[in-house]
Amino acid sequence: MTNRTAFITGASRGIGRACALALAQGGVRVAVAARNIEQLETLAGEIRSQGYEAFPVSLDLANPESIKEAIAKTAKDFGPIAILVNNAGITKDGLALRMKKEDWDTVIATNLTGAFLAIQQVLHGMMRERWGRIINISSVVGEMGNPGQANYVASKAGLIGLTKSIAQEMGSRNITVNAVAPGFVETDMTQGLTEELKDKMLANIPLKRIGRPEDVAAAVRFLASDEAGYITGHVLDVNGGIYM
Repeated sequence: MTNRTAFITGASRGIGRACALALAQGGVRVAVAARNIEQLETLAGEIRSQGYEAFPVSLDLANPESIKEAIAKTAKDFGPIAILVNNAGITKDGLALRMKKEDWDTVIATNLTGAFLAIQQVLHGMMRERWGRIINISSVVGEMGNPGQANYVASKAGLIGLTKSIAQEMGSRNITVNAVAPGFVETDMTQGLTEELKDKMLANIPLKRIGRPEDVAAAVRFLASDEAGYITGHVLDVNGGIYM
């Protein structure tokens, strides 16, 4: 995997941050992208201090121009993108009955449309090199549903369909496209949950623990590797068994 460049969205914290560290430690040069450039600078510093290469780049997935610019800048200044990790995601939860259209649109635009536009931007380069890895971070709720999250669930289920379609389109070019569906993982997004809710969730997890961002990053690192060259269109569940 050495000397390949990975582009990771939502890399400033949580799963994205863990993916950046895991890929860097696997010898990949990592472009870390998110809205918060200060957090990215800190992460890039940490990666460089371990002797690896990192390139922080500002990215707003709700803005198509920002996606185009960030990916073009990375390819020009840091190297052609061989691995794309579509990790960025937002939530705006609420019951469907009362969900504002704006909250629906914003979540779909970032989580699903943003991922699609990022894929579009990297495909030409991957086709030229005849090698590519696209890994979309979906969610267990995209497979099983979740009340109060119709927009988020639809975006994550959409990523699975997107993964399978592009895997079929790009297979002959030696570009694999897979999804990773994390279960309940300890991140900023889940920190606001009450202890009662966490206990209730733990009761449904056969492995009896909450996932770590590193658990997801290990799956991403594998799917990005040469060893995973015969896996495409697959959804890899990293969920402790909560959904089988």
